Amino acid sequence: MYQPVTKEQLLSVANEFGTPVYVYHAEKIAQQFHKLQDAFKGHPTRFFYACKALTNINILKYIKQLGGNLDCVSINEVMLGLKAGFEPRQILFTPNCVDFAEIQQAKDLGVNLNIDNISILEQFGNKFGNSYPVCIRINPHIEAGGNYKISTGHIDSKFGISIHQLRHIERIVKTTGLWVQGLHMHTGSEIKDVNVFLQSLDIMFELARHFKQLEFIDLGSGFKVPYKEGDPETDVYTLGDRLTTAMKEYEEEYGHQLEVWFEPGKYLVSECGYFLVKANVIKQTTATVFVGVNSGFNHLIRPMFYDSYHHITNISNPAGAERIYTVVGNICETDTFAWDRVLNEVREGDVIVFHNAGAYGFEMSSNFNSRLKPAEVLIKDGKAVLIRERDEFEDLLRNQLEVL
Repeated sequence: MYQPVTKEQLLSVANEFGTPVYVYHAEKIAQQFHKLQDAFKGHPTRFFYACKALTNINILKYIKQLGGNLDCVSINEVMLGLKAGFEPRQILFTPNCVDFAEIQQAKDLGVNLNIDNISILEQFGNKFGNSYPVCIRINPHIEAGGNYKISTGHIDSKFGISIHQLRHIERIVKTTGLWVQGLHMHTGSEIKDVNVFLQSLDIMFELARHFKQLEFIDLGSGFKVPYKEGDPETDVYTLGDRLTTAMKEYEEEYGHQLEVWFEPGKYLVSECGYFLVKANVIKQTTATVFVGVNSGFNHLIRPMFYDSYHHITNISNPAGAERIYTVVGNICETDTFAWDRVLNEVREGDVIVFHNAGAYGFEMSSNFNSRLKPAEVLIKDGKAVLIRERDEFEDLLRNQLEVL
Protein backbone atom coordinates (compact mmCIF):
# COMPACT_ATOMS: atom_id res chain seq x y z
CA MET A 1 0.00 0.00 0.00
CA TYR A 2 1.29 3.44 -0.94
CA GLN A 3 2.67 5.46 1.98
CA PRO A 4 3.36 9.17 1.39
CA VAL A 5 6.63 10.80 2.38
CA THR A 6 6.50 12.34 5.86
CA LYS A 7 7.87 15.68 7.04
CA GLU A 8 10.18 13.75 9.36
CA GLN A 9 11.72 11.97 6.36
CA LEU A 10 12.18 15.27 4.55
CA LEU A 11 13.76 16.92 7.59
CA SER A 12 16.10 13.94 7.86
CA VAL A 13 17.14 14.44 4.20
CA ALA A 14 17.76 18.15 4.84
CA ASN A 15 19.90 17.34 7.87
CA GLU A 16 21.89 14.62 6.10
CA PHE A 17 22.36 16.14 2.65
CA GLY A 18 21.88 19.86 3.28
CA THR A 19 19.77 22.35 1.34
CA PRO A 20 18.78 23.19 -1.30
CA VAL A 21 18.05 19.63 -2.35
CA TYR A 22 15.59 17.86 -4.65
CA VAL A 23 13.90 14.78 -3.21
CA TYR A 24 11.98 12.21 -5.28
CA HIS A 25 9.66 9.52 -3.92
CA ALA A 26 9.90 6.35 -6.01
CA GLU A 27 6.64 4.82 -4.84
CA LYS A 28 4.68 7.91 -5.95
CA ILE A 29 6.01 7.43 -9.48
CA ALA A 30 4.90 3.79 -9.31
CA GLN A 31 1.44 4.78 -8.07
CA GLN A 32 0.97 7.16 -10.99
CA PHE A 33 2.25 4.64 -13.53
CA HIS A 34 0.02 1.86 -12.24
CA LYS A 35 -2.97 4.22 -12.29
CA LEU A 36 -2.44 4.74 -16.03
CA GLN A 37 -2.03 1.02 -16.63
CA ASP A 38 -5.28 0.34 -14.79
CA ALA A 39 -7.20 3.16 -16.49
CA PHE A 40 -6.32 1.98 -20.02
CA LYS A 41 -6.31 -1.78 -19.44
CA GLY A 42 -9.28 -2.21 -21.80
CA HIS A 43 -7.16 -1.58 -24.89
CA PRO A 44 -3.51 -2.25 -25.84
CA THR A 45 -1.76 0.91 -24.67
CA ARG A 46 1.90 1.83 -24.26
CA PHE A 47 3.24 4.61 -22.05
CA PHE A 48 6.42 6.44 -23.03
CA TYR A 49 7.76 8.56 -20.16
CA ALA A 50 8.48 12.07 -21.49
CA CYS A 51 11.89 12.21 -19.88
CA LYS A 52 12.48 15.91 -20.56
CA ALA A 53 10.64 16.34 -17.23
CA LEU A 54 13.40 14.63 -15.23
CA THR A 55 16.32 12.70 -16.71
CA ASN A 56 18.29 11.49 -13.70
CA ILE A 57 19.37 8.04 -14.83
CA ASN A 58 18.04 6.43 -11.65
CA ILE A 59 14.56 7.75 -12.47
CA LEU A 60 14.87 6.38 -16.01
CA LYS A 61 15.94 2.97 -14.70
CA TYR A 62 13.10 2.91 -12.18
CA ILE A 63 10.47 3.69 -14.82
CA LYS A 64 11.92 0.93 -17.00
CA GLN A 65 11.57 -1.46 -14.05
CA LEU A 66 7.90 -0.47 -13.81
CA GLY A 67 7.40 -1.49 -17.44
CA GLY A 68 7.49 1.96 -19.01
CA ASN A 69 8.96 3.12 -22.30
CA LEU A 70 10.74 6.40 -23.03
CA ASP A 71 9.89 9.53 -25.03
CA CYS A 72 12.94 11.63 -25.93
CA VAL A 73 13.28 15.06 -27.54
CA SER A 74 17.05 15.14 -28.08
CA ILE A 75 19.61 12.64 -29.24
CA ASN A 76 21.30 12.90 -25.84
CA GLU A 77 18.07 11.85 -24.13
CA VAL A 78 17.97 8.88 -26.52
CA MET A 79 21.50 7.91 -25.50
CA LEU A 80 20.63 8.34 -21.82
CA GLY A 81 17.70 5.98 -22.37
CA LEU A 82 19.93 3.37 -23.99
CA LYS A 83 22.43 3.80 -21.16
CA ALA A 84 19.59 3.22 -18.66
CA GLY A 85 18.82 -0.10 -20.33
CA PHE A 86 15.87 0.67 -22.61
CA GLU A 87 15.77 -1.28 -25.85
CA PRO A 88 15.73 0.90 -28.99
CA ARG A 89 12.12 -0.06 -29.78
CA GLN A 90 11.14 1.09 -26.29
CA ILE A 91 12.27 4.62 -27.17
CA LEU A 92 10.31 7.20 -29.15
CA PHE A 93 12.33 10.12 -30.53
CA THR A 94 10.16 13.24 -30.93
CA PRO A 95 12.49 16.13 -31.80
CA ASN A 96 11.64 19.59 -33.07
CA CYS A 97 13.71 21.81 -35.37
CA VAL A 98 16.76 19.53 -35.24
CA ASP A 99 19.31 18.94 -37.97
CA PHE A 100 18.64 15.98 -40.27
CA ALA A 101 21.89 14.44 -39.04
CA GLU A 102 20.30 14.03 -35.59
CA ILE A 103 17.31 12.24 -37.11
CA GLN A 104 19.67 9.94 -39.01
CA GLN A 105 21.69 9.24 -35.86
CA ALA A 106 18.51 8.22 -34.02
CA LYS A 107 17.54 6.03 -36.99
CA ASP A 108 20.95 4.33 -36.86
CA LEU A 109 20.36 3.63 -33.15
CA GLY A 110 17.13 1.83 -34.07
CA VAL A 111 14.60 3.90 -32.11
CA ASN A 112 11.07 4.93 -33.11
CA LEU A 113 11.08 8.19 -35.06
CA ASN A 114 8.40 10.86 -34.81
CA ILE A 115 8.77 13.48 -37.57
CA ASP A 116 7.00 16.84 -37.35
CA ASN A 117 8.37 18.75 -40.33
CA ILE A 118 7.55 18.50 -44.05
CA SER A 119 11.17 19.18 -45.01
CA ILE A 120 12.57 16.44 -42.75
CA LEU A 121 9.82 14.03 -43.84
CA GLU A 122 10.72 14.55 -47.48
CA GLN A 123 14.46 14.20 -46.84
CA PHE A 124 13.91 11.02 -44.86
CA GLY A 125 11.64 9.53 -47.53
CA ASN A 126 14.06 10.36 -50.32
CA LYS A 127 16.99 8.81 -48.47
CA PHE A 128 15.44 5.76 -46.83
CA GLY A 129 12.18 5.11 -48.68
CA ASN A 130 10.25 2.28 -47.04
CA SER A 131 13.29 0.75 -45.33
CA TYR A 132 12.59 2.30 -41.92
CA PRO A 133 9.24 3.11 -40.26
CA VAL A 134 8.30 6.58 -39.06
CA CYS A 135 5.52 8.24 -37.12
CA ILE A 136 4.17 11.59 -38.34
CA ARG A 137 3.33 14.31 -35.83
CA ILE A 138 0.25 16.29 -36.84
CA ASN A 139 -0.74 19.72 -35.54
CA PRO A 140 -4.54 19.48 -35.18
CA HIS A 141 -4.98 23.22 -34.48
CA ILE A 142 -6.60 22.47 -31.14
CA GLU A 143 -5.49 24.81 -28.36
CA ALA A 144 -5.26 23.04 -25.03
CA GLY A 145 -3.21 23.28 -21.86
CA GLY A 146 -2.94 25.34 -18.72
CA ASN A 147 -0.62 28.01 -20.17
CA TYR A 148 -0.06 29.32 -23.70
CA LYS A 149 3.65 28.53 -23.33
CA ILE A 150 2.84 24.83 -22.92
CA SER A 151 0.07 24.68 -25.50
CA THR A 152 1.45 22.97 -28.60
CA GLY A 153 -1.51 22.28 -30.89
CA HIS A 154 -2.64 25.81 -31.80
CA ILE A 155 -2.26 27.33 -35.26
CA ASP A 156 0.83 29.39 -34.38
CA SER A 157 2.70 26.48 -32.78
CA LYS A 158 6.06 25.37 -34.16
CA PHE A 159 5.16 21.75 -33.35
CA GLY A 160 3.77 19.25 -35.82
CA ILE A 161 2.75 19.32 -39.47
CA SER A 162 -0.50 21.21 -40.03
CA ILE A 163 -3.52 19.02 -40.58
CA HIS A 164 -4.21 21.22 -43.60
CA GLN A 165 -0.99 19.89 -45.19
CA LEU A 166 -2.33 16.34 -45.42
CA ARG A 167 -2.21 16.36 -49.23
CA HIS A 168 1.45 17.35 -49.10
CA ILE A 169 2.18 14.50 -46.69
CA GLU A 170 0.34 12.06 -48.98
CA ARG A 171 2.37 13.17 -52.00
CA ILE A 172 5.65 12.59 -50.09
CA VAL A 173 4.51 9.16 -48.93
CA LYS A 174 3.42 8.18 -52.44
CA THR A 175 6.53 9.44 -54.26
CA THR A 176 9.11 8.15 -51.75
CA GLY A 177 7.37 4.98 -50.57
CA LEU A 178 7.70 6.19 -46.96
CA TRP A 179 6.68 3.61 -44.35
CA VAL A 180 4.26 5.32 -41.96
CA GLN A 181 3.65 3.18 -38.87
CA GLY A 182 1.97 5.75 -36.64
CA LEU A 183 0.26 9.13 -36.36
CA HIS A 184 0.87 11.46 -33.43
CA MET A 185 -0.57 14.64 -32.00
CA HIS A 186 -0.04 16.48 -28.72
CA THR A 187 -2.19 19.51 -27.96
CA GLY A 188 -0.60 20.73 -24.73
CA SER A 189 -0.05 20.12 -21.03
CA GLU A 190 -2.39 20.18 -18.04
CA ILE A 191 -5.52 19.16 -19.95
CA LYS A 192 -8.49 18.99 -17.58
CA ASP A 193 -11.21 18.00 -20.07
CA VAL A 194 -10.98 14.44 -21.41
CA ASN A 195 -13.04 15.58 -24.40
CA VAL A 196 -9.89 17.27 -25.73
CA PHE A 197 -8.29 13.83 -26.09
CA LEU A 198 -11.45 12.40 -27.65
CA GLN A 199 -11.63 15.30 -30.10
CA SER A 200 -8.03 14.56 -31.06
CA LEU A 201 -8.91 10.88 -31.41
CA ASP A 202 -11.72 11.70 -33.86
CA ILE A 203 -9.23 13.69 -35.95
CA MET A 204 -6.80 10.78 -35.80
CA PHE A 205 -9.50 8.41 -37.03
CA GLU A 206 -10.15 10.62 -40.03
CA LEU A 207 -6.43 10.88 -40.81
CA ALA A 208 -5.85 7.15 -40.36
CA ARG A 209 -8.16 6.45 -43.31
CA HIS A 210 -5.38 7.83 -45.50
CA PHE A 211 -2.74 5.48 -44.02
CA LYS A 212 -3.81 1.83 -44.13
CA GLN A 213 -0.72 0.24 -42.56
CA LEU A 214 -0.67 2.02 -39.20
CA GLU A 215 0.36 0.13 -36.09
CA PHE A 216 -0.50 2.80 -33.50
CA ILE A 217 -2.14 6.13 -32.81
CA ASP A 218 -0.28 8.43 -30.42
CA LEU A 219 -2.22 11.02 -28.42
CA GLY A 220 0.78 12.61 -26.72
CA SER A 221 -0.07 13.44 -23.15
CA GLY A 222 -0.99 16.47 -21.11
CA PHE A 223 -2.57 14.65 -18.19
CA LYS A 224 -3.04 17.20 -15.42
CA VAL A 225 -2.05 16.64 -11.79
CA PRO A 226 -3.40 18.70 -8.88
CA TYR A 227 -1.16 21.41 -7.44
CA LYS A 228 -3.31 22.40 -4.50
CA GLU A 229 -6.34 21.13 -2.60
CA GLY A 230 -9.42 21.12 -4.80
CA ASP A 231 -7.40 21.36 -8.00
CA PRO A 232 -8.87 19.39 -10.92
CA GLU A 233 -6.95 16.58 -12.56
CA THR A 234 -7.44 14.60 -15.72
CA ASP A 235 -9.95 11.80 -15.18
CA VAL A 236 -7.87 9.06 -16.77
CA TYR A 237 -10.39 6.35 -15.88
CA THR A 238 -13.21 8.03 -17.78
CA LEU A 239 -10.83 8.70 -20.64
CA GLY A 240 -9.69 5.08 -20.64
CA ASP A 241 -13.26 3.76 -20.79
CA ARG A 242 -14.34 6.10 -23.58
CA LEU A 243 -11.15 5.57 -25.55
CA THR A 244 -11.53 1.79 -25.34
CA THR A 245 -15.07 1.96 -26.73
CA ALA A 246 -14.09 4.36 -29.52
CA MET A 247 -11.04 2.33 -30.54
CA LYS A 248 -12.91 -0.96 -30.75
CA GLU A 249 -15.60 0.61 -32.93
CA TYR A 250 -13.06 2.23 -35.24
CA GLU A 251 -10.89 -0.88 -35.55
CA GLU A 252 -13.82 -2.79 -37.04
CA GLU A 253 -13.84 -0.27 -39.89
CA TYR A 254 -10.05 0.05 -40.12
CA GLY A 255 -9.50 -3.68 -40.42
CA HIS A 256 -7.00 -4.40 -37.66
CA GLN A 257 -6.14 -3.45 -34.09
CA LEU A 258 -4.20 -0.27 -33.37
CA GLU A 259 -2.15 0.33 -30.26
CA VAL A 260 -2.61 3.63 -28.43
CA TRP A 261 0.51 5.44 -27.23
CA PHE A 262 0.79 8.19 -24.61
CA GLU A 263 3.79 10.21 -23.38
CA PRO A 264 3.16 11.17 -19.74
CA GLY A 265 5.94 13.24 -18.19
CA LYS A 266 4.77 15.61 -15.50
CA TYR A 267 1.98 13.18 -14.65
CA LEU A 268 4.50 10.55 -13.54
CA VAL A 269 7.09 12.64 -11.70
CA SER A 270 5.61 16.00 -10.65
CA GLU A 271 3.99 14.84 -7.41
CA CYS A 272 6.94 12.62 -6.50
CA GLY A 273 9.20 15.67 -6.10
CA TYR A 274 9.96 17.91 -3.13
CA PHE A 275 12.36 20.84 -3.25
CA LEU A 276 13.84 21.60 0.18
CA VAL A 277 15.33 25.01 0.92
CA LYS A 278 16.37 26.92 4.02
CA ALA A 279 14.93 30.24 5.16
CA ASN A 280 17.98 32.52 5.11
CA VAL A 281 16.31 35.73 6.27
CA ILE A 282 12.97 37.17 7.31
CA LYS A 283 12.81 40.66 5.84
CA GLN A 284 10.00 43.02 6.75
CA THR A 285 9.29 46.11 4.64
CA THR A 286 6.56 48.71 4.97
CA ALA A 287 4.22 46.53 2.91
CA THR A 288 5.49 42.95 2.90
CA VAL A 289 7.14 40.27 5.00
CA PHE A 290 9.61 38.33 2.82
CA VAL A 291 10.99 34.88 3.43
CA GLY A 292 14.34 34.88 1.63
CA VAL A 293 15.51 31.32 0.93
CA ASN A 294 18.83 29.83 -0.14
CA SER A 295 17.71 29.21 -3.70
CA GLY A 296 16.14 31.04 -6.63
CA PHE A 297 14.97 30.60 -10.20
CA ASN A 298 18.38 29.11 -10.93
CA HIS A 299 17.00 26.00 -9.21
CA LEU A 300 13.22 26.26 -9.68
CA ILE A 301 12.23 28.50 -12.57
CA ARG A 302 8.64 27.37 -13.15
CA PRO A 303 6.91 29.98 -10.91
CA MET A 304 8.71 32.78 -12.73
CA PHE A 305 8.59 31.21 -16.21
CA TYR A 306 5.10 29.69 -16.25
CA ASP A 307 3.41 31.45 -13.30
CA SER A 308 3.06 27.97 -11.86
CA TYR A 309 1.72 27.35 -8.37
CA HIS A 310 3.67 25.20 -5.94
CA HIS A 311 2.24 24.41 -2.53
CA ILE A 312 4.74 25.55 0.13
CA THR A 313 5.03 24.28 3.70
CA ASN A 314 7.26 25.01 6.68
CA ILE A 315 8.18 21.56 7.97
CA SER A 316 10.39 22.92 10.75
CA ASN A 317 7.48 24.65 12.49
CA PRO A 318 4.29 22.90 11.33
CA ALA A 319 2.34 23.97 14.42
CA GLY A 320 3.38 27.62 14.25
CA ALA A 321 0.84 30.43 13.99
CA GLU A 322 -0.19 31.14 10.41
CA ARG A 323 1.22 34.30 8.88
CA ILE A 324 1.33 35.81 5.40
CA TYR A 325 4.66 35.85 3.56
CA THR A 326 6.07 36.49 0.13
CA VAL A 327 8.67 33.80 -0.62
CA VAL A 328 11.65 34.97 -2.65
CA GLY A 329 15.05 33.68 -3.70
CA ASN A 330 18.65 34.82 -3.33
CA ILE A 331 19.29 35.57 -7.00
CA CYS A 332 20.20 39.07 -8.23
CA GLU A 333 16.98 39.18 -10.24
CA THR A 334 13.32 39.27 -9.26
CA ASP A 335 12.76 35.63 -8.33
CA THR A 336 9.48 35.50 -6.46
CA PHE A 337 8.24 32.00 -5.77
CA ALA A 338 4.94 33.05 -4.17
CA TRP A 339 3.14 36.26 -3.20
CA ASP A 340 1.09 36.58 0.00
CA ARG A 341 1.24 32.91 0.89
CA VAL A 342 -0.13 31.68 4.22
CA LEU A 343 2.56 29.66 6.03
CA ASN A 344 3.15 28.49 9.55
CA GLU A 345 5.43 31.07 11.16
CA VAL A 346 8.79 30.98 9.44
CA ARG A 347 11.98 31.52 11.43
CA GLU A 348 15.43 31.99 10.02
CA GLY A 349 16.94 28.53 9.53
CA ASP A 350 13.61 26.74 9.02
CA VAL A 351 13.32 24.15 6.23
CA ILE A 352 10.75 25.15 3.61
CA VAL A 353 9.33 22.65 1.11
CA PHE A 354 8.07 23.28 -2.43
CA HIS A 355 5.72 20.47 -3.41
CA ASN A 356 5.07 19.09 -6.92
CA ALA A 357 8.70 19.81 -7.77
CA GLY A 358 9.64 16.61 -9.58
CA ALA A 359 8.96 17.82 -13.12
CA TYR A 360 10.98 20.60 -14.77
CA GLY A 361 12.60 21.50 -11.47
CA PHE A 362 16.17 20.26 -11.42
CA GLU A 363 15.85 19.60 -15.15
CA MET A 364 15.58 23.34 -15.92
CA SER A 365 18.11 24.45 -13.30
CA SER A 366 21.20 26.48 -14.11
CA ASN A 367 24.32 28.03 -12.60
CA PHE A 368 23.02 31.59 -12.96
CA ASN A 369 24.82 34.00 -10.61
CA SER A 370 27.53 31.30 -10.41
CA ARG A 371 25.38 29.46 -7.91
CA LEU A 372 25.85 25.71 -7.53
CA LYS A 373 23.22 23.20 -8.65
CA PRO A 374 21.61 21.28 -5.77
CA ALA A 375 21.87 17.61 -4.91
CA GLU A 376 19.19 15.04 -5.76
CA VAL A 377 17.96 12.33 -3.40
CA LEU A 378 15.69 9.33 -4.04
CA ILE A 379 13.49 7.89 -1.30
CA LYS A 380 12.71 4.26 -2.08
CA ASP A 381 11.44 1.61 0.33
CA GLY A 382 11.71 4.23 3.07
CA LYS A 383 15.43 4.80 2.52
CA ALA A 384 16.94 8.07 1.26
CA VAL A 385 19.81 7.65 -1.21
CA LEU A 386 21.90 10.36 -2.87
CA ILE A 387 21.51 10.10 -6.68
CA ARG A 388 23.33 13.30 -7.68
CA GLU A 389 26.02 15.08 -5.74
CA ARG A 390 25.72 18.79 -5.12
CA ASP A 391 27.84 20.94 -7.42
CA GLU A 392 31.17 22.10 -6.09
CA PHE A 393 33.04 25.27 -7.01
CA GLU A 394 35.23 23.39 -9.48
CA ASP A 395 32.12 22.48 -11.48
CA LEU A 396 31.71 26.13 -12.41
CA LEU A 397 35.09 26.05 -14.17
CA ARG A 398 34.71 22.66 -15.83
CA ASN A 399 35.15 22.97 -19.61
CA GLN A 400 36.43 26.53 -19.33
CA LEU A 401 39.88 27.12 -20.83
CA GLU A 402 42.06 29.78 -19.18
CA VAL A 403 43.90 31.52 -22.00
CA LEU A 404 44.65 34.86 -20.30
